[in-house]
Amino acid sequence: MNTWSLRASRDRTYQDRHEAGRVLAEQLVSYRDRPEVLVLGLARGGVPIAWEVASYLHAPLDVFVVRKLGVPQWQELAMGAVASGGGLVLNDELVNRLGIDDDTIAETIRHETAEIERREQAYRGGAPPPDLTGRTVILVDDGIATGATMLAAVRAVRAARRVVVAVPVGPPTVSGQLMEEADELVCSSTPPQFEAVGQAFADFHQISDDEVRRLLAQPGEG
Repeated sequence: MNTWSLRASRDRTYQDRHEAGRVLAEQLVSYRDRPEVLVLGLARGGVPIAWEVASYLHAPLDVFVVRKLGVPQWQELAMGAVASGGGLVLNDELVNRLGIDDDTIAETIRHETAEIERREQAYRGGAPPPDLTGRTVILVDDGIATGATMLAAVRAVRAARRVVVAVPVGPPTVSGQLMEEADELVCSSTPPQFEAVGQAFADFHQISDDEVRRLLAQPGEG
């Protein structure tokens, strides 16, 4: 049976993702200098935060790609998420309510899987993903809203010995399913009036592929 802990502090605003990463890293100090730890930043917005975490923990950093499955004609509305390695989450209630058929779901998954493969090539240049066997994997994103993308990531890395979810912001009631499937959940801020992840950042610009590559190639300072 998995165990979890939720560490949340007061409502706060971060200057940018790097500041959020430094705050989050301090809450993960128990994982510092542990050779089995691997930090995975969810592309793209989670990578700057993960870079700060990996630097502070003296841990290796890699990238992990997760894609939202948008509802046809309402792409901002997520019916689920798919991750590198095949992790999949579907919102069955939404799918049934909107009458989305299996062929549409399958085509959306195919489309987003192709984008995952493109990004994997762009970030790794053909290098294989890291071996997760026996590792403690810390999955880092810039925040949790519905929890679907992070849940897909958790399911995709279950080959790891321990899976820790770490984010700088999320709603006061985080997905119960996410806490059941991860071994630990660390959330630095839970605004009582949570509306979107971006509300916690003064600078929440879209991260580019080039910025992801630069951070992955840049050694940490920790």
